[in-house]
Amino acid sequence: MQSKIVNAAIKTIELEALSIKGLIPFVDDSFVEAVNKIHQCKGRVVISGIGKSAIVGQKIVSTFNSTGTPSIFMHAADAIHGDLGMVQENDVVIIISKSGDSPEIKVLVPLIKNFKNTVVAITGNLQGYLAINADIIINSTVEQEACPNNLAPTTSTTAQMVMGDALAVALMELKGFNTADFARYHPGGNLGKRLYLRVEDLFDKSASPRVKTNATLKEVIVEMTSKRLGATAVVDENNLLQGIITDGDLRRMLEKNIFSNDITAKDIYTVNPKAAEPETLAVEALELMRKHDISQLVITRNNLYLGILHLHDLMREGIV
Repeated sequence: MQSKIVNAAIKTIELEALSIKGLIPFVDDSFVEAVNKIHQCKGRVVISGIGKSAIVGQKIVSTFNSTGTPSIFMHAADAIHGDLGMVQENDVVIIISKSGDSPEIKVLVPLIKNFKNTVVAITGNLQGYLAINADIIINSTVEQEACPNNLAPTTSTTAQMVMGDALAVALMELKGFNTADFARYHPGGNLGKRLYLRVEDLFDKSASPRVKTNATLKEVIVEMTSKRLGATAVVDENNLLQGIITDGDLRRMLEKNIFSNDITAKDIYTVNPKAAEPETLAVEALELMRKHDISQLVITRNNLYLGILHLHDLMREGIV
């Protein structure tokens, strides 16, 4: 029984992988025309379909919207019962159907054509009604379904989704859609935080441990203990950063039996500590910490000391 399950699963994956690779020749002039038409569209992309293709259409809408191409979903069955009012003058309409011969599709296509909207077909049947009447055809033909009976939409719906992703990514390239744009559309969750949170949003400005270069060892320890960041910055009279003292520096000093009432901050601080400006992305600050194996990062602007970002600040926000 176990081997039967495993074999069926592997066969499904192999068939779908092979079908996806078979889509490469379909990235042709028609595909390019579809991308350019959508890119130049002054309205939205309306995506429609029936059955499993409708579900694929909803996923493509979600991908388009999150990557800067305004889109809405219109179910083919609902369209002919009032939802056709969604379609506006400057919209491009993408209709998804494996056969292109579903009754709802045959009713919907001429209605869209009457509105003078461009119809883009994603279909696996180039002789079907949809393909014959569409303005642009994106071929999503597959040789067979992964279903043992070659009936249940499996490979064909995967192919439709892949072509939708290909459209979305091609449009991103044309728009120059970058991580900053992506962050604007994904402000929630850990993904959003990684894309838009900056150092200035994270470090505690009220707990910015600092001592002067002539501070005594006792003053250094008191400042580090009270601010609980495991370090303190060392600054001059103008609050310009001179260095940093960490709890590691104190431990190493004690291990060497270097302890005297005459010791001051300037005797033990580390010069040129790793620093970042407030506008630095949190993920970039994390990378800097990882690269240098440190848990604190000094925050400065033009060498003026502002505070300390601790690894715990990043962990608290889910950046780590």
